[in-house]
Amino acid sequence: MDSELVQNLGILVLAGFAGFLVISKVPNTLHTPLMSATNAVHGVVVLAALIVLGQGVDLGVFNDILLVIAIIFGTINVVGGFLVTDRMLGMFKGKPGDKAKKQEETA
Repeated sequence: MDSELVQNLGILVLAGFAGFLVISKVPNTLHTPLMSATNAVHGVVVLAALIVLGQGVDLGVFNDILLVIAIIFGTINVVGGFLVTDRMLGMFKGKPGDKAKKQEETA
């Protein structure tokens, strides 16, 4: 096996392990901001992939297919993540009639 391939696979495994350890220790109150930051990073990845695909550089059919798949999955992740984040933030908002009820109870 090529030593560079083994080195890259080792880095991938260690990065996955470190990521798992970091994410598993995040408290529930920080999941919404963490998800928003992750969505922003994936947005940059999708934009970069679109730029590479739009330049028309001949990378080969296999690389082009992987690039399109990466764009599709990245877009799904960005859109879905923002929908989940919006729903989570909506849980902290009160219902429209709640303010009026609280004012009537205090009066």
